[in-house]
Amino acid sequence: MTGFLLDEQPVMTVEDYLSSEVGGLGIATALELGPSATIERVRASGLRGRGGGGFLTGAKWAGIAGQESSRRFVVCNGAEGEPGTFKDRALIRSNPYQVVEGLLIAAFAVGASDVYVCVKASYSRELERLTRAVEELQRSGLGADVTVNLVAGPDDYLFGEEKAMLEVIEGKAALPRAFPPYEQGLFAWSPELGWESTPVAIGTRRDDPHPTLVNNVETLANVPHILARGEAWFRSNGTPSSPGTIVCTVVGDVVAPDVGEIELGTPLGAAIDAIGSGVHPGRSVKAVFSGVSNAVIGAHQLDTPLSYEAMEGIGSGLGSAGLIVYDDTACMVEVACRFSDFLAQESCGQCSPCKLGSTEITAHLDRIEAGLGSDRDLEVVSAWLRRVTDASRCYLATEEQTVISSILRAFPEEFAEHLERHRCPRQRSLPLPKLVELVDGRATYAGHDEAPPGRAAGRLGNG
Repeated sequence: MTGFLLDEQPVMTVEDYLSSEVGGLGIATALELGPSATIERVRASGLRGRGGGGFLTGAKWAGIAGQESSRRFVVCNGAEGEPGTFKDRALIRSNPYQVVEGLLIAAFAVGASDVYVCVKASYSRELERLTRAVEELQRSGLGADVTVNLVAGPDDYLFGEEKAMLEVIEGKAALPRAFPPYEQGLFAWSPELGWESTPVAIGTRRDDPHPTLVNNVETLANVPHILARGEAWFRSNGTPSSPGTIVCTVVGDVVAPDVGEIELGTPLGAAIDAIGSGVHPGRSVKAVFSGVSNAVIGAHQLDTPLSYEAMEGIGSGLGSAGLIVYDDTACMVEVACRFSDFLAQESCGQCSPCKLGSTEITAHLDRIEAGLGSDRDLEVVSAWLRRVTDASRCYLATEEQTVISSILRAFPEEFAEHLERHRCPRQRSLPLPKLVELVDGRATYAGHDEAPPGRAAGRLGNG
């Protein structure tokens, strides 16, 4: 198997898609198999969710389909906003038809008549491509009995959190609700359980949870290929526990940032070289992060296979395979500041320890990075890291705890240098790699019109 999700030439029309090897065959196969057998094929393929959690897709579908309910929904999560990640946008630009077909197959499998595709309103190019793909596929007769709703949401990082995404669909702010989508789905009405009441259709049962399936763009893009080609084909690449390919983003201190599709199990260092063209001559990798959700990966771990089990085995995680690379000139105290500040700003404030803790952690890390810190600042940071996750509704506080704690453990000498010298010994601008655009080997970050000036600009350009 070679890469199959990212087409060399973008698929621009439904005619081109339906004339391809897979286009339309996935949903035809599903209709022939029936819902239960369709779920079983997805389960047998070993496909794991590509949104970060890596949960087995077939098991997730079976859990939704197996619940008694008057209504079920399916949601496609295309609201990627984690620093270092651009793969969903690349997939939508390359071939939105496979994403929509995967969504229609999921709806058929779990018995949903209404589906939602959620993308940030600022992703105008992706919204346009998805809108056209939905219209063309339904005019062609595929999924004509399913209502497909496109939701243009806010730029909030938490819009991509599945519980907050359901809130946005219902017309509310991106604030994570208390219960997961399989317990409190879209437009459910059970205020006696502490759920917020929403307008519902006449006849809706008070105890009906409306179980809702939420899958990532890349997860759904895989589905038509699995249905059309079979589970054995899908398992022919990757590892037994992480079969298939994965779409990887590589940014930071690399020659040419890019998005590429690689076989799961490819060593981390090889992926950085193949997709990002490696670090610049004379430089070496100091640290790699899989977004801001997982623990830092050190230079001695570059031979780790990019698989869910291998990344977990070194104490980190694959996440959404958005790899942020830092070379030996980067200050890891500043990296910690940038990551913590992002999470503090994006914390919604529903859970006080998360908002207060991440804000305090950022403030004390800033003091240390600026050369104004003391041992007391480290003590405060450590204390907040222990309790920032108290009573949290979503994973954001865990991200803060995980990534900042890992940097403190992996690079204690850099924090000591800042405290002893009262200045940063590696002064260099390190913008947060929250991607606005990624094209032709150049990354554009939020708050920066282009790659930062000077030596770093060369790293983020074409070299």
